[in-house]
Amino acid sequence: MPRSWEAGAASLIALACAAPATIAARPATLVDPPTAVEAPIPAIRGHGATSPLLGRQVVTSGAVTRVDDNGFFLQDPTGDGDPRTPDAVFVFTGTSPTVKAGQCVRLGGRVVEFRAGGGAKAAPPVTELHDVSAVQVLGDGCEPKPVEVALPLSEGLDPRLLQGMLVNLHGPLTVQQNYFLGRFGQLTLAAGGRLQAPTHRFRPGPAARALARDNAARQVLLDDGSTRQHPASVPFLGGDGTVRAGDQVAEVTGVIDVGPAEPGGSSPAWKILPTKPLRWLGANPRTAAPAPVGGTLKVAGVNVDNFFSTPADGRAGCLPSRTPADCRGARSPLEFGRQRAKLVAELAAIDADIVGLMEIENNGPTALQALVDALNARAGVRAYARVADPPEGSGRDAIKVALIYKSARVRPVGPARSDSQAVHDRWPLAQTFEAITGAATRARLNVVVSHFKSRRCGGATGVDLDQGDLQGCWNHRRVLQAQALRRFAAGLAARSGVEDTLLIGDFNAYAREDPLRQLAVRGAAAGSAAPGFVDEAARFDPSGYSFVFDSAAGRLDQVFASAALSARVTGVAEWHINADEPPLLDYSLAFRAPACAACAPDRYAPTPYRASDHDPVVVGLRLGR
Repeated sequence: MPRSWEAGAASLIALACAAPATIAARPATLVDPPTAVEAPIPAIRGHGATSPLLGRQVVTSGAVTRVDDNGFFLQDPTGDGDPRTPDAVFVFTGTSPTVKAGQCVRLGGRVVEFRAGGGAKAAPPVTELHDVSAVQVLGDGCEPKPVEVALPLSEGLDPRLLQGMLVNLHGPLTVQQNYFLGRFGQLTLAAGGRLQAPTHRFRPGPAARALARDNAARQVLLDDGSTRQHPASVPFLGGDGTVRAGDQVAEVTGVIDVGPAEPGGSSPAWKILPTKPLRWLGANPRTAAPAPVGGTLKVAGVNVDNFFSTPADGRAGCLPSRTPADCRGARSPLEFGRQRAKLVAELAAIDADIVGLMEIENNGPTALQALVDALNARAGVRAYARVADPPEGSGRDAIKVALIYKSARVRPVGPARSDSQAVHDRWPLAQTFEAITGAATRARLNVVVSHFKSRRCGGATGVDLDQGDLQGCWNHRRVLQAQALRRFAAGLAARSGVEDTLLIGDFNAYAREDPLRQLAVRGAAAGSAAPGFVDEAARFDPSGYSFVFDSAAGRLDQVFASAALSARVTGVAEWHINADEPPLLDYSLAFRAPACAACAPDRYAPTPYRASDHDPVVVGLRLGR
């Protein structure tokens, strides 16, 4: 922590209250309400959770530190020297204020306690002044010295003591999440580098819970202070038109405020609203292609984020109900073309020999063939072919998994197979391939692509409810799906006579969670006769990630190899083109100009960046003995 905190709260207040100008005496022209109480800002805020003057009309004065579209922050430039009372308050005007930052003002208002958000996730109440009257500008040059602050805050320090105060938040601070950048003008920042999903690093239990607490303590929300959704001017963007998770800002000078990151969200409630331009550090630049993975054959797992050829326009119907409710993804042919162009750019840059796809519309060959045709059109040759749906079918969900391959590099051996056990929502798809070039003659490989049950809680009951262990809902179902997948892979190896098996897909489970332990080699001793698998992504990069949720990065997209194949896995790489990019760059036309006249310009480009919400995972194999 900064020395000002270590030296005690009294010196903190002294730092905060030094100012080049003081408030002038009350002007004779100001007319106060007859029942108003003369009170400095620290007296209005008080020592407790609520103001001792709650509901009273007050008259106060201070320095304007920041102006927003519905009010401004007012800070006493000298303070009361009491560490238990904040020296600032938000003045709610409801419309754009006429005062400016740096002005000394005096005003009247009613003391209220405002609670942002709602329900169990509502932010703590904060004291504000409403029904503002008789605002008098007393002069310029009121600039309180910022309080020096670092994250995590020292033990026992209540962030409410900083609410409304001008602070200098020490960096570097790393962007963790940018999901709400385009909608709410917000970025989640944290000290100490990237935050990891707790169960990506630790087994569910005390260590994971401790990491969750540490993650929360290191975070703050960078907010533009606007109450508008989908603002016409997107804040915080760099010169390349994006701000990526993993980028860093040197420090932030601004005002501390409180409120949820989004309605009903669990992101950090404490915010900093900058009052000075930010100095960005280019810590996480884009790359044009995945890192090399070596080997003689390249396999990739790619989540295509609901690639539906049927438009979700409210009229067409999709499986399983054949109603509009089950249609997802693009809402029009124009959006479909934009989505497909991004995915084609992604797949072309990956240039894999075999690709497992997740979240393809379950409408036979239609959606999948549309993607393959566009990919081949870009290459100028019929480079890729699709694996036909197996005789068993492709499942009962609106989406399915699929496989495509380079016909000059591998050939399918026999028909594809799917696992139709009732435990699966999206049936796993398996295909045996034989290498044509780049490997020993007749080198064969089984590839199984899966998409386990989502972590969302819709419909969950009993053991599938969130157990409070950070594994989300439906964890029990995912465990059963992993066990079924292991049996299915064992049967595939026995039928095909091919021991080399690769499991890829979106498992909706982090590296240390229960479902993936069912697949690991050590799981063979847990009562399963089916052989286990090696977590290849963890072997090459234990801290790798493919997804960002609730500000934490983790790997939901996995690569597991059979023991026979593991020694010939030459590399695994996640290509961070999606999880680190803001959704405002995706294919959607909603809430963007010109479709939305008051919204920001359309920032779409037919590039791989934000083609999906999951990063692709690429694996290199050296086939043959």
